[in-house]
Amino acid sequence: MRGTRSSVFPLLLAAGSAQAVTPEDCASFASRLSLPNTTIHETTFITAGTNISLPDNHPSCAIPFQISSVDICRVVFVTTTGPTSNISLEAWLPSEWSGRFLGTGNGGMNGCIKYGDLNYGATHQFATIGTNNGHDGTSGAPFLNNPGVIEDYVYRAVHLEAQLGKEIAQQYYGKEHTKSYYLGCSTGGRQGFKEAQSFPEDYDGIVAGAPAFDLIALMYWTGQLFLKTGTNETSRFLSPAEWELVYADILKQCDGLDGLEDGILEDPSLCQYRPEGLICADGSSDGCLTGEQAATVRAIFSPVYGLDGQYIFPRLQPGSNATARLLNGQPHQYPLDWWRYVVYNDTNWDLSTMTPEDYAVASKQDPWKVSTWEGDLSAAKDRGVKVLHYHGMQDNAISSDNSERYYNHVSRTMNLPSKELDEFYRYFRISGMAHCRDGTGASMIGGNPETFASYDPDANVLAAIVRWVEEGVAPSFILGSRLTASGEIDLQRKHCKYPTRNVFKGQGDPTKPDGWECV
Repeated sequence: MRGTRSSVFPLLLAAGSAQAVTPEDCASFASRLSLPNTTIHETTFITAGTNISLPDNHPSCAIPFQISSVDICRVVFVTTTGPTSNISLEAWLPSEWSGRFLGTGNGGMNGCIKYGDLNYGATHQFATIGTNNGHDGTSGAPFLNNPGVIEDYVYRAVHLEAQLGKEIAQQYYGKEHTKSYYLGCSTGGRQGFKEAQSFPEDYDGIVAGAPAFDLIALMYWTGQLFLKTGTNETSRFLSPAEWELVYADILKQCDGLDGLEDGILEDPSLCQYRPEGLICADGSSDGCLTGEQAATVRAIFSPVYGLDGQYIFPRLQPGSNATARLLNGQPHQYPLDWWRYVVYNDTNWDLSTMTPEDYAVASKQDPWKVSTWEGDLSAAKDRGVKVLHYHGMQDNAISSDNSERYYNHVSRTMNLPSKELDEFYRYFRISGMAHCRDGTGASMIGGNPETFASYDPDANVLAAIVRWVEEGVAPSFILGSRLTASGEIDLQRKHCKYPTRNVFKGQGDPTKPDGWECV
């Protein structure tokens, strides 16, 4: 079975017939466009199939070009946010417009416009906008002694993209947008929740994947992983081959908890992994761990605590391969940059010295509430905003346990059970998905162009949020797919709405969704 492109265009066009514009409309747009504190660099008509060179994009963003799949008017501009801060933005305005607006997010600590997401939105007939998050490149160095740039990163860039993007669409097409949506993962997921928490008027529907919320705690946890593993010169360090032993042992102990041993943990929260079974017997040294290494493994799969036993961040969930990204014995850039350029303004600060006191200092600062951990979404609920939250159960950058933790935090704060949260906020656990994409399971759910398999609202989170907002049909599952190199579907699964989880029925084809049920 090949990955379907079954049309969701009837859904996408339900708000009204797509409005067509001409190349001449785009060419003259720069002279007509008026925005406060903003400089328009270009308005260029791009025909479908054009390879757009991006020579001004920061090299660390690693996006030298982007092919446009449809005819668009590309608007490139900069808006000034303060005496030492500004935001670079791009709007891609498709010639065939459904009337919908789409804001996109960023990743990591970076200031990189996600051009693939711009094209993804425009292809689906959204007027789509993205920003550089207030700085260029993947480093946090621009934060140094520059609170304006930090403010852009925390909330202002994504908030302004909503305001400016809607105004650009209105001026270009000559009419107001019908509905507005947001799509982001990782930092983009955090930005989506920042919008829901602080600016619910910006969007009617928000898709937030693998959110980097409780951000300061997340970065402290990431830094602590380095301190727990040590460098490759320490006796407690595990080599990649030794971590492979651990991953195989996790599957041996926990894979069958969902009713099927298929190499995928449907619900890692059920896995209470015990690494001590890998400790070498007397005289052995191959295919096993020392007691000290087993202690390292147990520390990695345990929560992080701070001063006076304060709970800071959950464990790395079992079932993901995080060796290259988190367990490589090297200081991670994000905590290093945050404490150097934001917390202490000290470029010589050394991550190897990180202590709970450092977390306490950073947590107290929490500039512009960058943690994004507000549990009260009442304003979003009252406005009718819909939030679709997802997280991969093989995430190798942000523990998926943190998404479960936030959902329950909202439930307690708002005094709402899941049945009532379902009216506006739903969380889906995506088994077999790594960080925002990839993984060994049915991770193709349409959260970004890299995870696109279908336009069907049952199988595409962007189409699902549109249907929920405009037709009132809330998603009860997300149908994920896994594709072979030739584009054939070899695995599909209906990912469950939390707090339910997938369990194999014990009969039927386990590669088909009907072999599983949410319990």
